[in-house]
Amino acid sequence: MFQVRIHGRGGQGAVTAAEMLSVAAFDEGRHAQAFPSFGSERTGAPVVAFCRIDDQPIRSHDPVTEPDAVIVQDPTLLHLVPVFAGLSQTGYVLVNTSRTFEELGIEDLVVGRDPRRLVTVPATDISREHLGTPRPNTALLGGFAALSGLVSLHSVQDAIRQRFHGEVADQNVAVAAAAYDHVTSAMGEHTHA
Repeated sequence: MFQVRIHGRGGQGAVTAAEMLSVAAFDEGRHAQAFPSFGSERTGAPVVAFCRIDDQPIRSHDPVTEPDAVIVQDPTLLHLVPVFAGLSQTGYVLVNTSRTFEELGIEDLVVGRDPRRLVTVPATDISREHLGTPRPNTALLGGFAALSGLVSLHSVQDAIRQRFHGEVADQNVAVAAAAYDHVTSAMGEHTHA
């Protein structure tokens, strides 16, 4: 089973991102579930959402404490909540920022991890460019597809089209593709470094 934990703030779409990731996996013929961690639901408050993906039926419904991947929608959470708690040394990390891990002041948290599994993507900037609003969730899904290979970009885009319609769907599909390309390019730099 592959487990993903998404850290964000209320209003950034963490729960929606987890749901769309589960739909993308389901579209590829796998079992998937997505659910939020309930707590303060107000806009701007820290929020956690979870997604599990497996080839077998999923029986576990408890919060993900040992994720295989962590997606951080808001880099200010890196110093507020234990986003890397339970993440194995081989886990994936995707952070919404244009800064490096060193610039974020978290290089000590990523020491010993495979640099090909650690990527930052300016998801909010990509969203603003294509949508005109700072909604990083679909960009992060595109970036996650590139980083992990767990789901295809095509499946992410199909999940987006199931959630949104018309021009909003088209714009979010473009956001996911732009982030996918950004992460693919960033990973290529790691392999040549």
